Amino acid sequence: MNINVGGVDRGLRIVAGAVLILLAATGTVGWWGWLGLIALITGLVRFCPLYSLFGISSCKTRGL
Repeated sequence: MNINVGGVDRGLRIVAGAVLILLAATGTVGWWGWLGLIALITGLVRFCPLYSLFGISSCKTRGL
């Protein structure tokens, strides 16, 4: 599995995912807040299946 999520993109995914999960857990937003898990996981593993599908990469280097 090649990495395709770069530094800034990774940071934004992790922060946005964590915020959405927190909001969902406190009941501030509806069920869709749990979709933050997708952003959090893709940020942590540095791989986004949709980026791969469309041939997109926000990394400066391709793969590891």
